[in-house]
Amino acid sequence: MRVWAGLVTIYLVWGSTYLGIRLMVETVPPLLGSGVRFLAAGAIFAAVLVARRGVGALRVSRRELLSCAAVGTALLLGGNGLVAVAEQHVPSGLAALLIASEPLWIVVFRRASGEPVGRATALPVAAGFAGVALLFAPGEHPGHASVGGLLIVVAAAFFWAGGSFASSRLALPRDPLRSTAVQMLCGGAAMTAVSLVAGEGGDVRWSAISAKSALAFAYLVVAGSLAAFTAYVWLLRHAPISQVSTYAYVNPIVAIALGAVVLGEQVTPLVAAGAGIIVASVAVTVRRERPAPA
Repeated sequence: MRVWAGLVTIYLVWGSTYLGIRLMVETVPPLLGSGVRFLAAGAIFAAVLVARRGVGALRVSRRELLSCAAVGTALLLGGNGLVAVAEQHVPSGLAALLIASEPLWIVVFRRASGEPVGRATALPVAAGFAGVALLFAPGEHPGHASVGGLLIVVAAAFFWAGGSFASSRLALPRDPLRSTAVQMLCGGAAMTAVSLVAGEGGDVRWSAISAKSALAFAYLVVAGSLAAFTAYVWLLRHAPISQVSTYAYVNPIVAIALGAVVLGEQVTPLVAAGAGIIVASVAVTVRRERPAPA
């Protein structure tokens, strides 16, 4: 039950964060906003740990720190950061659908590491990626999204899959809260540094930041980072990676629905067809994968 509670959390909350990101980047630079988001969330986690257990609760070895930095940078800068950049030009629902390529990259990483991958896992994941491929079909894309913007989202899926794959093999802190706090601080710092180097600091206009963007930022910190990211880190240690990655198939449905209702994003027959294939794939994958004991 704990595994399924965690899955439902990342299904629903992360599905809604695509809308949150889209609203945030309307008036906030994408990398800077995302970097500050995770720095804030990481600082809150750290403060809670110190208040409950003392300063020693944040102590990590050099090896654990390097592992957290690698995973946090891949997940947050490479994954979340690129999605924020892309959503300046790509509809939130379409971005969420493209993230469905993440399970395929997981399979590629597993095969590259020498781990055997059964057909029962590979086939439904490949079917889901075929649904994503439909979104690159020639013609006008929803929201006038450019091919470059779509490719940025696919790159984000690659980095997120890499961070997820590495997290189960690197020496991360055993305490999920400590691990989450350090990963967020490292990833948020890396994202903020890159944003400043890219000149986003000069793009900030405090008076121009809308109430919608500010509220979206707050939601992303509390729900998207504090609640859902904690559930994700816990799941990576207690459930099969192929099962955890099914969030990438469910999140698009939530994101498409919210994007259509709140922002009026167009749901074309092409998007509907891709979504249909993705939903069928997640149903097969969930049946094939059994959760580890919680």
